[in-house]
Amino acid sequence: MMAKFKVRVQSIEKITHDVLQITTEKPSEFNFTSGQATEIFLDKEGWEEEGRPFTFTCLPNDNHLEFTIKTYPERKGVTNELLTLKVDEHLFVNDVFGDIAYKEEGIFIAGGAGITPFVAIFRELHAKNMIGNNKLIFANRSKADIIYKDEFTKMLGSNFINVLSTGDEDGYEHGYITEELLKKYADETVNNYYVCGPPPMMEAIEKILSNLKIDEKLIIKEAY
Repeated sequence: MMAKFKVRVQSIEKITHDVLQITTEKPSEFNFTSGQATEIFLDKEGWEEEGRPFTFTCLPNDNHLEFTIKTYPERKGVTNELLTLKVDEHLFVNDVFGDIAYKEEGIFIAGGAGITPFVAIFRELHAKNMIGNNKLIFANRSKADIIYKDEFTKMLGSNFINVLSTGDEDGYEHGYITEELLKKYADETVNNYYVCGPPPMMEAIEKILSNLKIDEKLIIKEAY
């Protein structure tokens, strides 16, 4: 049975129209690596066993935990309940898990809330002055959906590529992530492909990478 840790909520901030940034206390001896996740449970009657996986977006050596969570009020589930959460209330977290971890330079491909494992990875690389030639291709519906846009732009500059499925904004790629788009930003120096997003996107990207003859060992992935 997994251990549960009760943590006090320290701050709650709405960082886009439907994304919350929640910080909590960090249990002592609680360790994780950038890109990993835990399950969050509400300290609320009827919800105590309704755990949902969320990625840490803080750094492993921070003295708090931070989660960046896309909310879906229409589903009437855990993320909808999180919209009513208040500072000084409590949540429960349990064991750490996750397959995404940084290996070496590559192209990171994210869709929507699938960006969250990459937030801590890029923050850690930036803190260590190791961003190098890593690239991030981030697919969203519209400009308003881009999580941490300013921060990623500051860290990555022109290596932060945004793809929007609606609208026709200058300075953005449009439509969806295609084989042609990946070829445009990939070159022979790319060793790793980091992929995280909704299942249909994951399937599409994996098919593209297969068509491009990318070795499966070079694909680091996690669906959510």
